[in-house]
Amino acid sequence: MTVSAILAEKGNAVITVPPGTGLGEVCDILAERRIGAVVVADPSGRIAGILSERDVVRAVSRDRTAALARPASDFMTQTVQTCAPGDTIAEVMAWMTAGRFRHIPVVEGGRLVGIVSIGDVVKQRIAAAEREAEEMRTYIHMA
Repeated sequence: MTVSAILAEKGNAVITVPPGTGLGEVCDILAERRIGAVVVADPSGRIAGILSERDVVRAVSRDRTAALARPASDFMTQTVQTCAPGDTIAEVMAWMTAGRFRHIPVVEGGRLVGIVSIGDVVKQRIAAAEREAEEMRTYIHMA
């Protein structure tokens, strides 16, 4: 199973913000869209960073409400692990576990084509396990 299977099911919409977007506005976007991260992209569309709920919590913990007026670029993770549509779900899960992050942008040919969350990955793994169990039950009943 690959990342492209996840994108085929959930779609490839990605919420991006410019680096100068205020942290308060990012919080509004996260809450309104019910998402856990936004990709921070420069004017050319290149990934400049990623800003997650965890980043927001750290920022507010450190700078309190003053953080909300500062730009996303002050708090985003700048070194962003990405994946490709052809990467396996097992690979992505391993990267997320090792890096302790919950969202990974999907890039193809230098373009941002989607984003995958740990929830998306777990959902696919559970679905695969359920399919395998059903196939085993069917096989046993046929024997």
